[in-house]
Amino acid sequence: MRKIILSIIGLLLIVASFFYAKKLIADKNRPKPVQAKVVKTVFTDTIQNSVIPIVIAANGSLEAKRRLEIYAEVQGIFKQGSKLFKPGQEYRAGQTLIKVDAAEYYASVQSAKSNLYNSIAAIMPDLRLDFPDIFNKWQNYLSGFDLNKTTPKLPEMTSDKENYFITGRSIVSNYYNVKNLEQRLAKYSITAPFSGILTEALVTEGTLIRSGQKLGEFIDPSVYEMEVAVSKIYANLLKVGEDVVLNNLDKTENYKGKVSRVNGSIDPTTQTITAYIEVKNTNLKEGMYLEANLNAKEESDAIEIDRNLLLETQQIYVVKDTLLDVIDVKPIYFSDTKVVLKNVPNGTVILKKPVPGAYAGMLVKSFEEQPEAKDQQ
Repeated sequence: MRKIILSIIGLLLIVASFFYAKKLIADKNRPKPVQAKVVKTVFTDTIQNSVIPIVIAANGSLEAKRRLEIYAEVQGIFKQGSKLFKPGQEYRAGQTLIKVDAAEYYASVQSAKSNLYNSIAAIMPDLRLDFPDIFNKWQNYLSGFDLNKTTPKLPEMTSDKENYFITGRSIVSNYYNVKNLEQRLAKYSITAPFSGILTEALVTEGTLIRSGQKLGEFIDPSVYEMEVAVSKIYANLLKVGEDVVLNNLDKTENYKGKVSRVNGSIDPTTQTITAYIEVKNTNLKEGMYLEANLNAKEESDAIEIDRNLLLETQQIYVVKDTLLDVIDVKPIYFSDTKVVLKNVPNGTVILKKPVPGAYAGMLVKSFEEQPEAKDQQ
């Protein structure tokens, strides 16, 4: 019985092997399906060379063109003025910024002026007797001498005898000593040289001020300058007075400026040249960060495309008879997002946007943008 079962199983295996071999032979002779060619749709642009302006992008922070760092040249107590000495306080030209208590020093100045007056008055009898021709001149000087006003200039001496006589009485030396004291007395009061605003205050009323101490900073907020560093390649292209467009980092505001100065030397470390851009606008503040676009020069017979369309081999993709190809180009200038190229013939069809996995010989077709529907009448 066992032998019969094994014989049946063997026979079934032989029959199954026959049909499986027949199926394999049929599958081998069946023709393989032909895969359809994939045609990729791309955005293209037809080249027309033109004059491309080379715009140099630079950035920097604003600084007031007129700035005053306030330092003390005398010592004393800071007296309270008509306005608080605080950041943000505005002053007009000629208004007092800081006034230091000068009562003690003022008394010494008045004493020196009084001594000068007395020394001149002491020689008047001698002038009446020995120099009657110049007596009236010195008498008028004494009459106009006011201890509460600035000491007037001494009368001009017209002869050597007069000069020797006046100098011998130490009047000239006393006069210049008084003028020196008056000059120092003027330093006890610091006035605004121009209309502006206080941006830094390091002292307050009642503070003891010492000679050489920094007191604050004062600026004119109407005119600002921005310092930018430009590559030495464009050193000969920057011109004073050239208009410049500036914008903030958010690209929401534009300002008009001009190149006010260009440094005459190149930084040996960075190989850049410094240019200064002057800008006026009521919305600007010192320290604001801006971007500037400097018009360096114009390049003829050139095109401008996105930087990501330029290959590392200094080539770009072009479309020729529905196939991608590459051509050699000559880059002239690189910006953050654009590149200016030459040696691209007019009428050349190039890619307008990058194509992932692109290669020379890829089958493509140009995307035709549908014209906008006309407004219905």
